[in-house]
Amino acid sequence: NVIPKIVPQAFKSVEHIEGNGEPGSIKKVTFGEESQFNYMKQKVEALDEENFVYIYSVIEGDALMNKLEKITNETKLEDSPDGGSICKTTCKYYTVGDFELREEGIKAGKEKALRIFKAIEVHLLANSDAY
Repeated sequence: NVIPKIVPQAFKSVEHIEGNGEPGSIKKVTFGEESQFNYMKQKVEALDEENFVYIYSVIEGDALMNKLEKITNETKLEDSPDGGSICKTTCKYYTVGDFELREEGIKAGKEKALRIFKAIEVHLLANSDAY
């Protein structure tokens, strides 16, 4: 609910289609005006609150470009030795047929995601009392 308010140019809305965030839940993400895509659906694969691990797959939408079956993302938060947290993300791309994903496409997506994470981080640090 907070992310579309922080980066409305990237995300217009997020709505739960099935479930409430537990494994098996599905949500629809509608992208904002700066995105080249319209929407995607995500399925929560695993949620380990004790170890701060969240795994979800993009299972539908134009973000898959009819060339990917799904994209699975694993995000893990770890303690930083300097205080705070380190966020580690691994993405696995499942292609359709013999389609080969190019490194420049992956790099561009990663850079866009990092800009969004940075915007969220700046917002949360500036508004830490609200959370």
